[in-house]
Amino acid sequence: MTPVAGLNPREAAALTRRVTLLSVATALTLVGLKTAAWTASGSVALLASLADSTLDLVASLVTFFAVRYAIAPPDTEHRFGHGKAEAFASLVQAGLVFASAALIGREAVGQILHPHPIRQEGLAVAVMVVSTLLTGLLIAAQTQVLKRTASVAVSGDRAHYASDLASNIIALLGIAAAAWLGIHGLDAAAALAVAGLLLWGAVGVFRQAASQLMDQELPQPDREKIVRLMAEDRRLTDVHQLRTRASGPYVHIQMHVDLDPDLTLETTHEVLVAAEKRLLGAFPQADILIHADPRGRAEPHGGAFAEIRPAEAR
Repeated sequence: MTPVAGLNPREAAALTRRVTLLSVATALTLVGLKTAAWTASGSVALLASLADSTLDLVASLVTFFAVRYAIAPPDTEHRFGHGKAEAFASLVQAGLVFASAALIGREAVGQILHPHPIRQEGLAVAVMVVSTLLTGLLIAAQTQVLKRTASVAVSGDRAHYASDLASNIIALLGIAAAAWLGIHGLDAAAALAVAGLLLWGAVGVFRQAASQLMDQELPQPDREKIVRLMAEDRRLTDVHQLRTRASGPYVHIQMHVDLDPDLTLETTHEVLVAAEKRLLGAFPQADILIHADPRGRAEPHGGAFAEIRPAEAR
């Protein structure tokens, strides 16, 4: 959950918990409806959508528990918190979506080779209409939460449901065309299109989760904001070796700054504490570490993590 500037951590956690519970409830409803409709109709496009919703349910459950673990405060064994549980959950989601796409593709090819008519067309169409509406409402709720929390786990969950929304529409069109136009191949073609959408969504979720697990830097606007906040005190100059990363609901910020070497230790401490408070005003969930260098007399240090230039300017 990459934090949004100014959002209270407790509020962010509460929003995330509520939307994950809504996600689980929606997935349970969709699986029940689609199972009944597929049993009655035998539509392969509906089967594809059912498989998608079933994996959405599993993914939603994973997200439901992952976000609760991720917001747990740091402890003696996890001094940097538990935030990366969200990214691990997203990786599980991506793997499930890949598996779903493969199964759907196999069923679709079988239907193309051995087509069969759809039964109970009206029921199948009605279920897909209801599923599309419920999925759209859930995505709208997740989008609002993401505007305030940017949770990587909720983002992965929304990607699933965005694919589910598209698959519902495609399956609806395929079922209607096969049932009322007699073109049974469109049912299977719709299933193949759903499989393609699932693969595309899974790649996006995987990349987002991998970025957090690999400690990718925060977006450039956030890094620039950090430098601006530090520069509000003219005694702090030359912010360098700035390193940032997100870990679920937490942000970790490290940097070096130059200060007048004639400042007392007490004054230096006051300057740095004030700088930390400015950063916490914008990033309430941040873990901040600032190293002070005497201006003009700083020695190179840091080992493998020594200063990298011109990366700081990126």
